[in-house]
Amino acid sequence: MRMVRNFENFINNGVVKKQSPDFSRAEFLENESGKSFQFLRKIINDMGVNEENTNSIIKLCYDIIMELIRAKMLRKGFNSSGHGAHEAEVSFLRKLDFNENEIQFADQLRYFRNGIIYYGKSFDAEYGKKVVEFLEKIHERLK
Repeated sequence: MRMVRNFENFINNGVVKKQSPDFSRAEFLENESGKSFQFLRKIINDMGVNEENTNSIIKLCYDIIMELIRAKMLRKGFNSSGHGAHEAEVSFLRKLDFNENEIQFADQLRYFRNGIIYYGKSFDAEYGKKVVEFLEKIHERLK
């Protein structure tokens, strides 16, 4: 996969806009992410990660991560929209001191999640478990 562009590139091309911090929307996203995280844990405890639920777990993990990134962006007065918004949000991980391997994995997750949603791609339980491990690893840092 190619390198994720720098966050400033997304500001320069208008995908990310500077605005006043939006603390109430950020708090809402953090709360929603927390609920989804608890739901994910219940699914994993009850059913585990298997071939039947892997795509759903991948999408849920992605949503949890992105809601927390968006909340951080909103607190700092940034908002992304339009084509490239999700990549911009992944790029924001650099501003949060995530390393390049973590950023690349998050970008791969973004790409694969799009494959599930738009192209009917399926993933195996092994990859689903890697995504859950990644979420577990970065969750506290994103909160």
